[in-house]
Amino acid sequence: MVAVGTDGLNQISNHFSADILNVDKTLNRAKLREIIFKDDNQKTWLNNLLHPMIRQQIVHKLEQATSPYAILVAPLLFENNLNKLCDRCLLIDVPVETQIQRTTSRDNVSTEQVKSIIASQMPREDKLNIADDVLDNSLSLESAFKTIDKLHQSYIALKN
Repeated sequence: MVAVGTDGLNQISNHFSADILNVDKTLNRAKLREIIFKDDNQKTWLNNLLHPMIRQQIVHKLEQATSPYAILVAPLLFENNLNKLCDRCLLIDVPVETQIQRTTSRDNVSTEQVKSIIASQMPREDKLNIADDVLDNSLSLESAFKTIDKLHQSYIALKN
């Protein structure tokens, strides 16, 4: 939705000014994240712009799927009611402390910013209650692969 030349990126740069772009004209996600998690009005504006575009693209891609099942990867699946498009929901879960540590390390952002982002999302407990299946992403890769294989087999069986 925010690749160079898209309507989404053009509207974002018009709204926030060209300062929101990197030298190569791509979106400066870190700068945008800093703005929207300090100003709820800006976050609302951005969500109102992007979420309908994202939903339309998701529906289009799901309609094109020809496999026994499709995987919809959406970080805000429950918050945006995208789970209504799914037969089953798999939550990839880690404890909040792990989420904070991984995000600060990966994105080189402050703990406070990560906590603010997490606070703006649906609580972990609510997601765990809504999800049909849960993959504990704090376990070993071997354990994760075993769980994924079992889930894959169960999803195939649901479609047969």
